Amino acid sequence: MRFYSDMNTSDTKILIVDDEENSTILLRKVLEKRGFDPVTENDSKKALNLIQEQNEHFDVIISDLQMPEVSGIELLKAKSEETLFIMITGYGSIDSAVESMKLGAFDYLGKPFNLDEFILKVDKAVEHIRLSKQVKNLKSQIEETASFSSIIGKSRKMNNVFDMIRNVSVSDANVLIEGSSGTGKELVARALHNNSSRKDGPFIAINCSAIPDNLLESELFGHTKGAYTGAIDSQKGVFELAHGGTLLLDEIAEMPFQLQSKLLRVLETWEIKPLGSDKVKKVDVRLVSATNQNIKEFIEEKKFREDLFYRIATVTISLPSLNERKEDIPLLASHFLKRHSDKLNRNFSIKAEAVELLMNHNWKGNVRELENVIERAVISSESDVLARHNFKFISSGGADDSIPGASGNMDLKNIERIYIKRVLEENGWNKLQAAKILGIDRKTLYKKIKEYDLE
Repeated sequence: MRFYSDMNTSDTKILIVDDEENSTILLRKVLEKRGFDPVTENDSKKALNLIQEQNEHFDVIISDLQMPEVSGIELLKAKSEETLFIMITGYGSIDSAVESMKLGAFDYLGKPFNLDEFILKVDKAVEHIRLSKQVKNLKSQIEETASFSSIIGKSRKMNNVFDMIRNVSVSDANVLIEGSSGTGKELVARALHNNSSRKDGPFIAINCSAIPDNLLESELFGHTKGAYTGAIDSQKGVFELAHGGTLLLDEIAEMPFQLQSKLLRVLETWEIKPLGSDKVKKVDVRLVSATNQNIKEFIEEKKFREDLFYRIATVTISLPSLNERKEDIPLLASHFLKRHSDKLNRNFSIKAEAVELLMNHNWKGNVRELENVIERAVISSESDVLARHNFKFISSGGADDSIPGASGNMDLKNIERIYIKRVLEENGWNKLQAAKILGIDRKTLYKKIKEYDLE
């Protein structure tokens, strides 16, 4: 996934409009030295036609305000929504500068101006375009990963999980999902259901550790009226409720040992007998189990039946911790920002410095912790742009938010270098896979490796 990258200057289309030819020649030469290939026009009417052409698009337009026939304001009004406009106003006129900004100009230059100021304004516009394109790429990548019940990820380990989901969904094999708390085990279970032939059937989930031991059997298999004290009505169990669909038994390792033999029998016969009843009912259920425990250790300690383990774990899907897939953090952060933007009717974004901090934090609570951190930052922020200081509550709480050899005011190039190196290392320096994750082609990746001396 590409979160930080340079925008190729030669790909940035710039139009310079001024009725004074010497001015356009000078500005063009300045930009050409910086790698741009600008178009110049001294006839403002022709410039207007260029801007209005359907097949022509300029990323940046730099125009004088006062010109014969067509003014800079008229050109500003004619530009596309995506084009950034820099207005050159005569003699530092504040009124005309304010008017152009109100009409949608990105910035302005007051005459006389020096070339360093001109370069600074253009670089600022190009940087804005680059970041906007990254946001669009980010959104499109999030859409690509949304087919698995909102599971977000582009890392190698998550792509392996997605492949497992695709392969396993076509069968009715029992699946065990392993992973620490907060890694998204229920999301994976729902993805298995939604991508299977049972997707039109029910999806039922219960947490075995959240139900008292004496009530869990009733929850699983149901009971009749009067089956036990307090059973005032008959009730269906989750196996019956999930008939024709998928049943998730979360935290299955916490199931009482004496109940495990009854569950094993159900999985062998697919028949249940509600508490207090002599009647056997057939059920058609796809069983998915989940745990954050090491079940094999439970088996050695005689806390979990080995024969039941092999029955529930025909296929095992292991979810990586967030610390094992930190390259997914920019995607996840953007996803959670979008979610909370919609809730609060605001439009939140995040600076690279803040993403850097998040990527270097030790995520003990995994994706769930990341979402909570984003939500807290959003709620407490007065600005719609989240910066490093918005996350000081995690950096002051023992987070490893430093990068060896880097300062707190790290620029985007350094962040890009560190990020590319991280992705390469995460993927064993497989450049094809790394390029895929970064969202760039291999040729561009090789250029970056050479540029940053990563070999």
